Amino acid sequence: MGALEYLSTKASQLYETTAFGHLQVGNALMVLIGLLFIYLAIAKHYEPLLLVPIGFGVVVGNIPTMAGMSVGVYQDGSVLWYLYQGVSRGIFPPLIFLGIGAMTDFSTMLSNPKLVLLGAAAQLGVFGTFLGALTLGFSPQESGAIGIIGGADGPTAIFLSSKLAPNLLGAIAIAAYSYMALVPVIQPPIMYLLTSKKERLIRMKPPRQVSRRERIIFPIAAFLICALLAPGAIVLIGMLFFGNLLKECTVAERLANTARTAMIDAVTMILGFCVGASTSADHFLQPQSIGIFALGAASFATATAGGILFAKFMNLFLHEKINPLLGAAGVSAVPDSARVVHIIGQKDDPQNFLLMHAMAPNVAGVIGSAVAAGVLWSQLAN
Repeated sequence: MGALEYLSTKASQLYETTAFGHLQVGNALMVLIGLLFIYLAIAKHYEPLLLVPIGFGVVVGNIPTMAGMSVGVYQDGSVLWYLYQGVSRGIFPPLIFLGIGAMTDFSTMLSNPKLVLLGAAAQLGVFGTFLGALTLGFSPQESGAIGIIGGADGPTAIFLSSKLAPNLLGAIAIAAYSYMALVPVIQPPIMYLLTSKKERLIRMKPPRQVSRRERIIFPIAAFLICALLAPGAIVLIGMLFFGNLLKECTVAERLANTARTAMIDAVTMILGFCVGASTSADHFLQPQSIGIFALGAASFATATAGGILFAKFMNLFLHEKINPLLGAAGVSAVPDSARVVHIIGQKDDPQNFLLMHAMAPNVAGVIGSAVAAGVLWSQLAN
């Protein structure tokens, strides 16, 4: 073999070991989607703590490798496969709930308990989409996992998908986190459509001061009530209220501070990256993924509308009216939905401060979506 022929053969072999020789159109499309997520996070500030890890994970997950090289999340024994077990086995979501509990102040909800009903009403999107998915031919387990997207709670969606429909986990997780990031885009048109200017101008009374005793008793009592009603929610609800107890008891501040800072940041970073890396084109670009995204959008819109319409219904019987915008915060995208409610309210009245009031249905939505997931899991697990 001549030197030129030898070099040509080696060059050809070298090319085959690169990703260029195996790159498909679908991989290139997914890489562009990952770059779009990164752009939206950096340029538009859409949930950067979620979209940067997810976006970069999408890019990583769509670089093809040679057969026999175990590097991806679906290849047993690879590093990413081990990290992905925290997603596929539902380990990471409860840890995130622990951190959320340690960050969350339930005082506004406790000062005005009727706002809890708005968080419950927003779960209409979950069960409405469940029925819609069944109609489109998804199995009951898959429908339950898709429906929870309406809660706008990424960890809950991942947890339930890992239990009911692991084959759809990547698409459901991406849909849930995408809609969470797009809360400032999706919710305002629905809010304007369903409320009048007069309703948006309603001011809420300042919340009462909640005692330390109430704040300590609440996570214990709320856990017992929720767990007895929906035992399937024990893992998520238990970690949420455990984290909140660490925060409110004040004698375990080191633990609470770790849970709401270093731990939740580390878990969110790894979870987001692994979810993104799971969206390789051959797994993600399927016809059912389009259906999941469409149903997810319908679920989120229905949840938003359900909260607003229920607030208007409550006003038929209340002497002190509720600003219906608060119903949009019933989805559990904390604190983005509450922030959007405040911004929309201030556009009509710059002196109308709705943020603290909106946090009540917002944190109630976190509890509601976890309970809804528990109910669906217990009913569909077989």
